[in-house]
Amino acid sequence: MGPPMHEIILLTLSGEDKPGVTSAMTAILARYNIGILDIGQAVIHNTLSLGILVQVPQDAESSPLLRDILFKAHELNLQVRFEPVTDVEYEQWVEGQGKSRHIITLLARRITAEHIAQVTRIASDHGLNIDNISRLSGRVALDSNDSQSRTRACVEFSVRGMPADSALLREAFLKAAAELDVDIAFQKDDIFRRNRRLVVFDMDSTLIEAEVIDELAKEAGVGEQVIAITESAMRGEIDFNESFRRRVALLKGLDAAVLERIAQRLPLTEGAEELVSQLKALGFKTAILSGGFTYFGRYLQQKLGFDYVYANELDIRDGKVTGEVVGTVVNGERKAQLLREIAEREGVRLEQTIAVGDGANDLPMLSIAGLGIAFRAKPLVRKSAKQAISTLGLDGILYLIGFRDRDRHG
Repeated sequence: MGPPMHEIILLTLSGEDKPGVTSAMTAILARYNIGILDIGQAVIHNTLSLGILVQVPQDAESSPLLRDILFKAHELNLQVRFEPVTDVEYEQWVEGQGKSRHIITLLARRITAEHIAQVTRIASDHGLNIDNISRLSGRVALDSNDSQSRTRACVEFSVRGMPADSALLREAFLKAAAELDVDIAFQKDDIFRRNRRLVVFDMDSTLIEAEVIDELAKEAGVGEQVIAITESAMRGEIDFNESFRRRVALLKGLDAAVLERIAQRLPLTEGAEELVSQLKALGFKTAILSGGFTYFGRYLQQKLGFDYVYANELDIRDGKVTGEVVGTVVNGERKAQLLREIAEREGVRLEQTIAVGDGANDLPMLSIAGLGIAFRAKPLVRKSAKQAISTLGLDGILYLIGFRDRDRHG
């Protein structure tokens, strides 16, 4: 076999970013009829790094070409490096491109070197190769040192390769997230990740920072009893339908006027308004699937603009709560079924859906959605869901869709 009829050279340029660098360099390559095998550029804090993998035909001498590039780089005050790449190295690289890709998203109030060191160590321990690192959050203000402030930071890593054991990798990420007080998401990077269309939410303790039934119970003077049943159900100790019936029965005789009062003071979860308005601006469909009550679901629908609301009807007669449960109880299975039905009605594949919830009764919908997110959930739920967000507000979910701060509307 004769020598290759071309040589492959990697050109790397770095220095202060200014307009026209890429066009000046490629104009020189164009004069020599050069093929480009790969090109990539990043600008960090006004410093440019540009890489171009070129294929120089055998009949084109590479020395005058490299000399011209060197002169132009000098003129633009840039450092330049030339690295020959063998055909074998190139073939190996091409093969690597075919490997499956994943996205690791690191979310925190503020990101430290320790966070990045841990995440990248875990990735490399599991045989994953980092291709690309980008910051999705806006610039951090230098004086926002208060860790309690609602700052948000996000860095996304694009990685190649298949982890030998996905369960072990998830476990390592979960453990690191808990120790560092950050969130780490790991998802397959495919066409569905970039084309989500429908987001469904649990209501209580997800969209609002309260359990409505507990609020109603306080008003009815049976607060303690109801909270005990709610917590037991959230931990998955008693069947949701049973716990729901027991709790509603305790509300018997409550004045319906109380509902309006409670609705007015429902505390929205951090980031809820921002998330829903951004999703709507992007054309997403949104739904509330709640084991709570339609009265409050509709209240949120009017306030935030959800497309669908499914919850339980609170039976009211003569201005009083009867303590009876009407119709099908929206439990875990029903939530998953509703997610399927809405997706079908909207012509959306399940892989294009996102489900967000915090309780054991949200797990069925979290497990069938393309992206299932346990939000500020109990450890059991966090462990079982594909992704978890505990440190940021609900709008942290935008980062998991690959949304940057600068993409936000308004």
